[in-house]
Amino acid sequence: MTAVIFDLDGTLIDSAPDIAINANVVLAEMGLLALPPEQVRGFIGKGVVHLIAQLLEASGQAADGPLFTPMLARFNARYETAFDHTLIYPGVVAALGGLAAMGCALGICTNKPIAPTHAVLRHLGLSQYFAAVYGGDSLPQRKPDPAPLFATAAALGRDRVIYVGDSEVDAETAASAKLPFLIYTEGYRKTPVHDLPHDAAFNDFKQLPGLVAALMKG
Repeated sequence: MTAVIFDLDGTLIDSAPDIAINANVVLAEMGLLALPPEQVRGFIGKGVVHLIAQLLEASGQAADGPLFTPMLARFNARYETAFDHTLIYPGVVAALGGLAAMGCALGICTNKPIAPTHAVLRHLGLSQYFAAVYGGDSLPQRKPDPAPLFATAAALGRDRVIYVGDSEVDAETAASAKLPFLIYTEGYRKTPVHDLPHDAAFNDFKQLPGLVAALMKG
């Protein structure tokens, strides 16, 4: 049987508005100017440590300077409740239900820390769909290292694994793991789709169960 493992931010949910709001509140607390939401969105995907470093660099500060540790602490303190403006992408719930009906085991492998990951899943009513959830701090390694993806797959215990994501990090993770990759094109990706390794691309979650079924037959 097949396991389908998902990235979270930019794949199942659009959390960029809350991340940008949270980031700008913390920047203001540190005496720095707000950054445009679209710029902050470009920093999402490689985990909170990377995000804070990028925020500092964009603000003209040293990424590893004295502001890093207090800014990281302030951001993390707010992160578990930063979901007021986060939305599930259209069609996700129906697609998850369809995959479960097909007998697929579902999991999440994200670079978002595990505590805010579980918090947003509970808030959005998505926790019930996932038998395994790994965050960016669940292991010493983070994506694009394939270790978290392998750990999620092992927890699901299925013979075949398909990974679904939206970004360059997700594409690299799947390639490193040598697993089939389906890319959602409406997320936070900056590179053209045709320049990223993938088995199929989709812009509507109505397409996902059919794409998974096709890979299951392959």
